[in-house]
Amino acid sequence: MDLGLKNKVTLVMAASKGLGRATAQVFAEEGAIVVISSRNEAELNKTAEKLRADTGTEIWAVPADASKLDDLEHLIQSTMQKYGRIDALVSNAGGPPSGTFMQHDEQTWANAINLIVMRAVRSVRLVVPIMKAQGGGSITFIESASVKNALDGLILSNSLRMAVVGLTKSLAHELGPDNIRVNVVCPGMTATDRILDLAGPSAQKKGISTEEELKQRGQAIPLRRIAEPIEFGRACAFMASPAASYISGTILMVDGGLSRGI
Repeated sequence: MDLGLKNKVTLVMAASKGLGRATAQVFAEEGAIVVISSRNEAELNKTAEKLRADTGTEIWAVPADASKLDDLEHLIQSTMQKYGRIDALVSNAGGPPSGTFMQHDEQTWANAINLIVMRAVRSVRLVVPIMKAQGGGSITFIESASVKNALDGLILSNSLRMAVVGLTKSLAHELGPDNIRVNVVCPGMTATDRILDLAGPSAQKKGISTEEELKQRGQAIPLRRIAEPIEFGRACAFMASPAASYISGTILMVDGGLSRGI
């Protein structure tokens, strides 16, 4: 299927690894011009070089911390200076710390709000005027399956990603007349570094390998396995692409059928 992304300027935040990287890879394979950002400049440049080599597509890397307004402003402004438009924004950031409610102090909550909620708010505020002026575009948030099923030990994610869902529903109504689509794509258990880090301590307690721990966790999923990042990337790129031109205000679960909520 042609996603209609050839030569479209797409911006994927937090794309040096994990879900963001997988999404950027699919954009590149579809012929888009891809701008990627991450706060780790060395890792970001390494990813950009690999994606260029693998896809033959133009990849531009801009170091930026998704939690910092100045960095986001620089990211958007420099993209506009180089390409003159932004057709698709994938607003993404690393997850907040794990832990139970009483393990997090007020500063940790403030940091998480800045990373999850304000990252979404700021990135939208910066691209909306651009997309309105050019006649449309798409905004896609990468969040978490925790918006449907609260996950043990992830109180920050459980609480704050719901704010982005509410933002999405409101923005879809507000921006629809300007031909700007807004959606959320939520990964379930996917073989990213973050999932490996979370699975490690549990595996150690059980006296098994991390790989065996992940295999056991996969048995709770209807498809009986955890996802590969590229499987999420395909879904995310589709939702952000012209191929999904009549989809807006939607929360797409990419979780192998685990969520049973309507």
